Amino acid sequence: MNPTVGTYEAGDVVLQSGITLRGARIVYATYGTLAPDRSNAILYPTSYSAQHVDIDWLVRPGGILDPTRYFVVIPNMFGNGLSTSPSNVAPPLDRGRYPGVTIHDNVQVQRRMMREVFGVEKVKAVYGWSMGGQQAYHWGALFPEAVGRIVCLCTSARTSDHNKVFLEGVRAALTADEAFQDGWFHRTPVRGFRAMARVYAGWAISQDWYREKLYLAQGHASLEDFLVHGWEATYFLRRDANNLLAQLWTWQHSDISANDRYRGDFTAALRGISCPALVMPGDHDLYFRVADNEIEVAAMPDARLVPIRSIWGHRAGNPQASPADEHFVAKVVNEFLDA
Repeated sequence: MNPTVGTYEAGDVVLQSGITLRGARIVYATYGTLAPDRSNAILYPTSYSAQHVDIDWLVRPGGILDPTRYFVVIPNMFGNGLSTSPSNVAPPLDRGRYPGVTIHDNVQVQRRMMREVFGVEKVKAVYGWSMGGQQAYHWGALFPEAVGRIVCLCTSARTSDHNKVFLEGVRAALTADEAFQDGWFHRTPVRGFRAMARVYAGWAISQDWYREKLYLAQGHASLEDFLVHGWEATYFLRRDANNLLAQLWTWQHSDISANDRYRGDFTAALRGISCPALVMPGDHDLYFRVADNEIEVAAMPDARLVPIRSIWGHRAGNPQASPADEHFVAKVVNEFLDA
């Protein structure tokens, strides 16, 4: 289904950092038809490095999110190259002056967008994978009266220290390129992209997946072929390095309690998620761990933990290449949305 793409002009947005992002905008895509009573809107935020065209494969009739039943809105996250990002922002916040933008900053503007553009005061659900799931968690904690349900796949309510260490490895690989000077990339860091891709490939999919050599079943001639075409080309070489760096910062600083509402009280923030929540970790995910989600779910008033049993690791939550995982996720999610 072809989306309708629009731009929400948010005006001047004061970020949590205290910096004003002037002329901020969110590029969004919609699928399906909004019900007359506006009761069928589902928000589906983007994940790290992704734009709406990268994640909308699951929005299809009979899919995980069915546009014949729901009005699905994909807001592109700040920093992804479509919404306001280092690659398209005006001076003086361009280049190395782009400010830190939090998940909190993103969802505050998304909330305004749903009201002002679509007249939706309460979304049926927020569905997200990875950084998209972090945004779903934030919606539940910050706007409990404005969201019916949240679905969080392979993600967390707060970025763990171990996850931060993984991201520091990714950041170090990217910024080691000589193109990185004065806090920003002066040209395309080809070596940095390639190093980043290889670090990332070792974390995003499990050891079991590599042992079974499933990259061969995906049409790659060898492990090296998979690293070059499946990671370097597919995920990073086509992106803007300054955008990727900005989104790494956003990921590292994700925390549903880091705001004026909860003032760092993480348990209180979890308890504040009063809507029904479905949390689906990947049991082989190497950086969003089931154990962390177990702690979160135990503190949430109405949450259900359903692990995805899959050697696809973190990618199990975005199972475009794994029909078995897609079938499982679709079944559990649709039962939850229908409950």
